[in-house]
Amino acid sequence: MDVALVQYINRLCRHLAITPARLHPHEVYLDPSDAADPRVACLLNVPVESLRLRFALLQSLNNTLESFFLPLVELRQTHISEQHCLIFYDTKVTVMNRVLNATVQRTADHAAPEITLDPLEIVGGEIRSSENTYFCQAARQLSCVPSSQLCVKLASGGDPTYAFNIRFTGEEVHGTSGSFRHFLWQVCKELQSSALSLLLPCPSASANRNKGKSILTPCPISYAEEQLLHFFGQLLGIAIRADVPLPLDLLGSFWKGLVGEPLDPEQDLQEADVLTYNYVKKFENFNESELEALCAEISSQHHSGESPESPSRPCCTFTYYTMTGEEVELCQGGRSFTVSWENKDVYARAVRSLRLRELQNLECMTAVRAGLGSIIPLQLLTMLSPLEIELRTCGLPYINLKFLKAHTMYQVGLMETDQHIEFFWTALEMFTQEELCKFIKFACNQERIPFTCPCRDGGPDTAHVPPYPMKIAPPDGAAGQSDSRYIRVETCMFMVKLPQYTSLDVMLEKLRYAIHYREDPLSG
Repeated sequence: MDVALVQYINRLCRHLAITPARLHPHEVYLDPSDAADPRVACLLNVPVESLRLRFALLQSLNNTLESFFLPLVELRQTHISEQHCLIFYDTKVTVMNRVLNATVQRTADHAAPEITLDPLEIVGGEIRSSENTYFCQAARQLSCVPSSQLCVKLASGGDPTYAFNIRFTGEEVHGTSGSFRHFLWQVCKELQSSALSLLLPCPSASANRNKGKSILTPCPISYAEEQLLHFFGQLLGIAIRADVPLPLDLLGSFWKGLVGEPLDPEQDLQEADVLTYNYVKKFENFNESELEALCAEISSQHHSGESPESPSRPCCTFTYYTMTGEEVELCQGGRSFTVSWENKDVYARAVRSLRLRELQNLECMTAVRAGLGSIIPLQLLTMLSPLEIELRTCGLPYINLKFLKAHTMYQVGLMETDQHIEFFWTALEMFTQEELCKFIKFACNQERIPFTCPCRDGGPDTAHVPPYPMKIAPPDGAAGQSDSRYIRVETCMFMVKLPQYTSLDVMLEKLRYAIHYREDPLSG
């Protein structure tokens, strides 16, 4: 019940855009809409005063942990997986951020490494070779840069420090933030495409489950692939220090491997490969009389041959297909072993074990963790659950318009009550989440933006997490009718230069034109 309460408080604070430390116990309540959430089902019959008192206790505990106890814990010698469920997400992030700022290795008197990327290699969105991807171009150039030079302080303020600067061949770009954020967006797009083979689409997608999710490709790796996986891990750490949420959709088993949590042989197999899960269940649950029918079905799917004792009788052998489509033996000489009623449970366990080994993918995950550990201390991961490290690395895949509006500044005499500003916010409220993500990408060159900001803790408004605050300014120059002008942005500053459109319809038209048709990733 404590775990359910902590998870509920985490979600409530994200919705209210405050930290649990600033949440008053009397703001804790469960409304009828929460009844459908299975995560809080155990709390529904608890009196509200008991919930509030328990929250006050957990709040006091977390305040003590954050200010006194956790900084004294040697995390390398401690496994707190059972206890970390009682710690609020914001408490963990606060401690984590302190550690990250205390482990900075590149000082202010050292210039940032710079890499040069050629946009023409991916012109039109078509990548002719994996070597031409931004990912591989960057990996080659940064391979000779010591990882210590990439360990910078957490990004903050209007001119954040990033791990490296990016220069695009043939482009003149003012500022570093927009190009850096665009690089991370493009790299995530490449990783989840066929241009690179490091990630594999989730097999369950073929059964309309977890579509768009990816896992590490489970196969033996060469030295070159190991280096690319190491760089992938570095990028995860670089994004955490930069506070740029990555638009990566990775299956939960990846994040479990990253924090060292064991896989659930039932749930994780079902999430990753529901067809194999159902296949295993068939062997575990069928009757002896159903064996021949099941083998006939499998034979038609090319999983078996004919029985050597009875050539006309279909049978299954101790083989199965890997996630990459290769048929392998489940034991030595498995092609000559026939599945029978006596050994069918052994066969089912062997198939399940094969898939779980592929999901664990220890060789690839070791390379990713090594890369991540060169940028952030790996012992920090002992505090976080798989869901929390995903949240810290990738953020949320939706835009909270209320939070964005609360972190917007109006410049050069503009006010929130101006008619065209009201048209602007009304238009965004009419957008779908997909359109909102495209607008954010248009305005600041990243699809996802942080859902937290230091100013929500009562800090000064200047203590913003980049790219906040969004700035709305008048357009450059004064020539021409406003309705004929287009919206321009400065991505490094998250600044939208908004003409004074005369109607909501014109505002919608110009915004949709901007987010759908402007392909140039760099603003000027």
